[in-house]
Amino acid sequence: MNRVVLNAVLVERAALRATPAGVAVLEMQLQHRSETVEAGVPRTLDFSVDAMAIGEAARILAAESLGAALRVTGFLAPRSQRSKRVVVHITQVERVPGESASGIR
Repeated sequence: MNRVVLNAVLVERAALRATPAGVAVLEMQLQHRSETVEAGVPRTLDFSVDAMAIGEAARILAAESLGAALRVTGFLAPRSQRSKRVVVHITQVERVPGESASGIR
């Protein structure tokens, strides 16, 4: 199974574009900050991840403000058919109520 669910802040976004077939595409960067336990040891996570959305999810994210706290769901896949670089392909997005850009968990 290949499924990603991530709470993150929208920190960078390219212009909304369309494929030759007219499907909306949006590339962006997300920032994630949280704490977890790995092998019994607390670990702080703080990283950026490249992401992209196609179709309705792209239109929704194009309307979001930079700094918006989001919960994204999707999968990992290469950026394109010829690329080996993996990005999060977002299929669903929702705002995280009560979270701020500095308080994402």
